[in-house]
Amino acid sequence: MDEVEVVVAHSQRATLRVGDVFLKVDGDPAHADVEVRAMAMAPVPTPAILWHEPPVLAIAAVRGTALGVLGEPSAASSAAWAAAGAAIRRLHDAPLPPWPGRRPADVAAELERECAWLLDNAVLPAEVVRRNREIAQLALRPWRPAFVHGDLQITHVFVDGDEVTGVIDWSEAAPGDAMFDLAILTLGHEERLDDLLAGYGPGADRDVIRAWWSLRSLTAARWLVEHGFDPDAPGCEFDVLRSRMREP
Repeated sequence: MDEVEVVVAHSQRATLRVGDVFLKVDGDPAHADVEVRAMAMAPVPTPAILWHEPPVLAIAAVRGTALGVLGEPSAASSAAWAAAGAAIRRLHDAPLPPWPGRRPADVAAELERECAWLLDNAVLPAEVVRRNREIAQLALRPWRPAFVHGDLQITHVFVDGDEVTGVIDWSEAAPGDAMFDLAILTLGHEERLDDLLAGYGPGADRDVIRAWWSLRSLTAARWLVEHGFDPDAPGCEFDVLRSRMREP
């Protein structure tokens, strides 16, 4: 019998692996519904859906390994990163999902709340929060909606050699800012942005991507802390925020 591996578990959802099957248990059935619909629409490799009985979604493992992990250098080749960029471009050029996504005003309100929490709880020095909040403002410009993954962490893109074999965890997919996806994938791996954009092609705004690095790190901190993750681990969100202080 295959052992049961707990991949991730917190108060909102849990993912278990049994052999080549992943079982995703989510307290909000809408997340799995979005994931199923998004994977059916996405023009990139996605896991095979084995069955869906709320609150459980069963998907097959994808071939290959993750592009990397946050806090560690990525061992993937430049060509693999470029292939990831090309796959993301296909996604962003695809027809929009028919459900709503976040608006700039929604993101601005979240940024306001989370910066207040960081300051009220003295989680980071006030100057670090202020500087990154200033940088983050650029991401709040009006954007042309694209089909975005919405949570394109580096562990969600799988490659085998120089080929993208699967993109997982689609529960946040929606119309949104294309630069957000590019930023999330390169968060903490800024040195791989050139490789990613070599495959993505024209139209990427590096300044907006940098703004999303700051915005994402500011707004994710409270959730990470409250769910047992450490944004202050080496190479993670707080290091990203502190690195902005060394820039002119």
